Amino acid sequence: MNFTELKKQCIDRFFSRTNEQQRKAIYQTKGAVLIIAGAGSGKTTVLCNRIANMILFGSSYNTEFERDINSEDEKFLKSFAAGDEEVNPENAERLSMLLGYERAAPWKILAVTFTNKAAGELKERLQNMNVHNGGEVFAGTFHSACVRILRRGIEAIGYKNSFTIYDQDDSLRVIKDVMKALQVSDKAFSPKEFQAKISHAKDKLLTPDRFPVYGDGGRVDFKLEKAKEIYTEYQKRLKAANALDFDDIIMKTVELFEKAPEVLERWQKSFDYIMVDEYQDTNMAQYRLISLLAEGSGNLCVVGDEDQSIYRFRGATIENILSFEKQFNARVVKLEQNYRSTETILDAANAVIRNNTQRKGKNLWSDLGEGEKIQLHLLQGETDESDFIANTVMELKAQGECFKDNAILYRSNAMSRSVELSLSKSGVPYRIIGGTKFYDRKEIKDIIAYLSVINNNFDTVRLQRIINEPKRGIGDATQAEVFRIAEGLGISPVEVMQRSEEFVTLSKKSKALVPLGNVFGELGQDTERPIDNIIDDIMKATGYEIMLLTQGDEGQGRLENIRELKSGAITFMEENEEHSLSDYLENIALITDMDNYDAEEDRVVLMTMHGAKGLEFNNVFIVGAEENIFPSYRSQLDSVEIEEERRLAYVAITRARKKLYITHTRQRLLYGQTMRNKLSRFIGEIPNKDIELTDHTLHTAPVQTAKQQKKPGYLQQEARHAQIEKIAARIAAAHAETFTAGDRIRHKVFGEGTVISAKEMGNDTLLEIAFDTKGTKKIMANFAKVEKL
Repeated sequence: MNFTELKKQCIDRFFSRTNEQQRKAIYQTKGAVLIIAGAGSGKTTVLCNRIANMILFGSSYNTEFERDINSEDEKFLKSFAAGDEEVNPENAERLSMLLGYERAAPWKILAVTFTNKAAGELKERLQNMNVHNGGEVFAGTFHSACVRILRRGIEAIGYKNSFTIYDQDDSLRVIKDVMKALQVSDKAFSPKEFQAKISHAKDKLLTPDRFPVYGDGGRVDFKLEKAKEIYTEYQKRLKAANALDFDDIIMKTVELFEKAPEVLERWQKSFDYIMVDEYQDTNMAQYRLISLLAEGSGNLCVVGDEDQSIYRFRGATIENILSFEKQFNARVVKLEQNYRSTETILDAANAVIRNNTQRKGKNLWSDLGEGEKIQLHLLQGETDESDFIANTVMELKAQGECFKDNAILYRSNAMSRSVELSLSKSGVPYRIIGGTKFYDRKEIKDIIAYLSVINNNFDTVRLQRIINEPKRGIGDATQAEVFRIAEGLGISPVEVMQRSEEFVTLSKKSKALVPLGNVFGELGQDTERPIDNIIDDIMKATGYEIMLLTQGDEGQGRLENIRELKSGAITFMEENEEHSLSDYLENIALITDMDNYDAEEDRVVLMTMHGAKGLEFNNVFIVGAEENIFPSYRSQLDSVEIEEERRLAYVAITRARKKLYITHTRQRLLYGQTMRNKLSRFIGEIPNKDIELTDHTLHTAPVQTAKQQKKPGYLQQEARHAQIEKIAARIAAAHAETFTAGDRIRHKVFGEGTVISAKEMGNDTLLEIAFDTKGTKKIMANFAKVEKL
C-alpha cells in the first residue's frame, strides 16, 4: 500500500463518524467553497470537523505528495486505518505529524457564527475532538469580530477605542432628541420608522450623504428627505459621544478597511482561512466585509441554506448565497441527508419549498423511517385551538415526553396570548423566547448605563438616562445646559459636572452635579478591578441601593436582579482572560436572546417561526396556518415576499423530529377583529398522503339555521371542508385562466397592462406585468384576480 492510499484511509478513519458528502466538505480546504447544508444535515458537525482537519491535516487529503516514514510509523498507520488504534489526543497528534501538509494554525482561522452561543459551542467541541489548541480558533459573531478589529484600529477613522455600543433603546433616544432639535414632529412621523430606515441604509453601507431621497416616481420624497436630515445629525451625535450603534459595528469596520489599507492588510494576514456560517442571512455590509478579508488568502468557505433565508426584513439578501458560486468561482458541496426528522416531515418540507424559484435546489432525505402523518387540526376559534394544544401537550407528557420536547410556533408574537392562557390554565410550564429580556429590565439598564459612563465619559445618552436616577433635582434644562457646555468646549459632560461651579448657568445646581461627576471620575480611575466590586460601589455611591430598599417588594425584586447581574459579571471574569470593564460592556452589548436559551429547562417553548431557526424539538405545533396570517396579508401581492414566507414555512416544518401538528381555525380574534381565513396555501402544497385531518368543529359547530340542521350529512360535509378547500384549489388551478407573454390584462388596483412573463408556482401563476401607469410589477394571478382583456 503506497503512502497516498494509506494517508487517505487514516484520515477517513479519523472522520469516520461523518458521511461521504460531509467528508467532501471537510477535506476541501483551499479556495472558495460553498456548502449547501439542508436543515438537520449535520452542519455544525461539518464546521467543527473541517476546522479540525485544517489544524491536524491541512490540505493533505486532496494534495499529492510523498513522505518517507519508518517501519514503526507505517505499522501504526496501517493499524489505525484498520481500526485497531483508538482515536485519542495522543494518536491524533501522531497522525498530524505523519500525515499533515500545510496545516493551519488555530489562531489563523476565522469562524464567523450568528450567535455568541454558537461560537462558544464550536470552540468547546473542537477542544473535545482531540484537537490540540482548538480553542484558539478566532470564533465569534460578525459583531464580536468587528468590535475586536475596531478596538485595535478605529482611531484611523476618528473614534477613540473606548467607544460605547448603543442598543436599540439608546439609539431611539438619540433619534427622538434629533427629531426634537430639527423640529420634526414625533406625532406626524414615527421615530421607530426613522430608526428602521437608518438601519437599512447602514446594512447597505449607505452613509448620510448617499442616503436616497427620491421616491418611486423619481421625485424627492418628503419623508425620505427628513430621514436623511435625521440620519446626518444622528451620526454627528453618535460620533460626539464616541458611540456606535449596532449597525455601525460592521459598517465602520468596512469603512476602516477601505480608508486604512494598512489595517486591512494586517487583518488579511491574520487569517489564512475564513469560514462563515448561516451565509444565507448575510446583508450587503457583511458580504463586503467578508469579501475584503478573503482577498488576502482566497480561502473562504461559506455554509448556508438558501431555503432557510428568512431575514429579508432585517436587510439580509438571498442573492449573497445564490451568487456565491459564480462570484467566487467556488466548489459546491450539498448536504442533503437529514439526521433530525422523519421521512414524512421531510417529504412535506421538500414539497412546499419546491414551489420557490430562488433556490439552488436540493432534496432532503432521511433513514429515520416514515414516522407519523402530519396532524392537521381544524378548530372553531383561537380558544379551542389553544385548549387543544394544551391538552395535547399534557397527553404527550403522560406518554413520557418532557415539556421541553414541545415547541409552539406562530407567525407573530400577538398570537401567543391565547396559547399562554390555555397553558397556564392547564398547569403547563412554558417560556417565551423573544419576551422581556433580562438586560432590558429598567434596573439592569440603569446599572449598565452607570458602568458605560464610567468607561466612556462622553456617553451622553447613557448619562442622560441616569443623571437624575435616583432623583437629584437635575431637571431637563440643567441636563441640556451640561451637554451644551460640553459640546461647546469639546470636553466630556462628566468634566462639566465636576467643574459646574465655574459656569454661571450651572452653579446653582453644583451641589447635585459635582458629587455625581466625582463618582464617575473616581470609579473610572481603575476599570481593571473586579466588575462586581464596581457595581457595588455604584449602588452605594449613587444612592441607587437606598432607593430600591425603600420600594418594598418591588425594590427587593430589582435588587435580586442586580445581584444576578453581578453573578453574570463574576462568571464573565472567570471565563475570559481579558475582563476589563470595557470588555464586559462589549460582551453585554452583543448578547442575543438565543444566547440565553437553555435547552435543558423543562418548559414548553413558545416562539415565532423566525425565532425557532436553528432549533429542533420532538413535537412542533404550527399555530394559525391560515391565509392573511401565514402567509401574511401584506406579502400576498409580492412574489418575493411570498417566497420568503414559504421559506419560513420550510423552517417551521423542519424543526420537528417526530410529530408535527398544524392548526387552522374557522374564525380568529386577532388585532381586535374577527378574521375568517382560508387554510394556508403552504399546507395545500403538502401531499395529501402525508396529512391526517381532524375536524374538532364536529363537537363545537357554529350556530346553524333550522334549514341547515335538517340537511342530511351537514356535519359530515363540514368535517371535510378543509380537505375540500385544498382539492378545490388544485382543481381551480388546473382550470384557471392561462397567461402568456403579450396578453393584455386588467388588475383591480393597478389597472391595465401587458404580461411580460408567466411562470407556474404551486397552485398559482407568477406574472410579471408592465402596467400602463404603475410600472412593472410581479404578482400572483389567482390571488390578485387578474383578468384577460
